[in-house]
Amino acid sequence: MRYLVDGYNVTMADEATRRLGRDAQRLALVRRLAARGRELLGPGQVTVVFDGGALREDEVHGNVHVRFSSDESADDVIVRMAIAEGGDVVVITSDRELRSRVREHAGRSIDVRQVASIFEDAVAPPSARRPARRHPHGGLPSGHETITRELEDLWLDGDKE
Repeated sequence: MRYLVDGYNVTMADEATRRLGRDAQRLALVRRLAARGRELLGPGQVTVVFDGGALREDEVHGNVHVRFSSDESADDVIVRMAIAEGGDVVVITSDRELRSRVREHAGRSIDVRQVASIFEDAVAPPSARRPARRHPHGGLPSGHETITRELEDLWLDGDKE
């Protein structure tokens, strides 16, 4: 499996990174994916593509490859990589135009996930998550009314005089 991550699209959507400078955004995302990419996405190779940057060799951080788009857009690089990839591809972006382009040009079904799939609370893909358990009293323990009355009697008894 090859995961293609739209770098700045992810960092700008994440409350934890959007206010950081570009270098700090890149570093935070790459470190997160190097440490927890398999847990957040699944097994496979991860390539994060960022807009701009100098033309140079890909950087590698664990199983995370970092590419810079140089004079073209990161979207163009991601589309080209998705087309060239022979196996399964997952694109991580919330960019509707990029999703559309990848699906149109790749000539096969490409899985596209929203950027939230790599945020800290996204430990499993949405389809694998269990539905939230509903608590009948909003999470309060059964018998909470009795406990509340007992505490009111203890704490507020002197206030009644």
